[in-house]
Amino acid sequence: MRTFRDRAALPSKKQILFAGLCGGLAEMVWIALYSYSGPASGAEVARQITASVFPAAADLSLAPLFGVGIHLVLSLALSFAFVWTVWGPVTRRRGNSGILISAMTVLIIVWAVNFLVVLPVLNPAFIVLLPDSVTLFSKMLFGTAMALVLQKIDQREADHGNLVPNNL
Repeated sequence: MRTFRDRAALPSKKQILFAGLCGGLAEMVWIALYSYSGPASGAEVARQITASVFPAAADLSLAPLFGVGIHLVLSLALSFAFVWTVWGPVTRRRGNSGILISAMTVLIIVWAVNFLVVLPVLNPAFIVLLPDSVTLFSKMLFGTAMALVLQKIDQREADHGNLVPNNL
């Protein structure tokens, strides 16, 4: 039986994977839509992801596909990192309502580190492909999608679990 004190129990690995996948796919859909309506190429974005991680593979014909795979793996890793470091303290203090704000905050920090510190050194070509506002919004979409999945999971477990106050 779960108690209110156990409210911050971690989601399962499958749930965390699903949240990360949703976040990663939200980013991909946004970049695809932007690329379709603007001057940027989604394939080039994916190719530059590959170039950032495996520079020697950037010129391969499969580099965009590798970039998509790398992006999704990083999305899964990011969702695990979020749940393992932020989920517990936030849900204990703020409950389900704190998940969205904390996820957005974490993803904005991730964007700042990536685009202002890491990528200018690692792959300067990547940061000029898209405007900062587009890439920042992309990360915010990731945070929103991941948070909404985690909130739904948390709410479903609270609704279907046997939560009882500790003082009963």
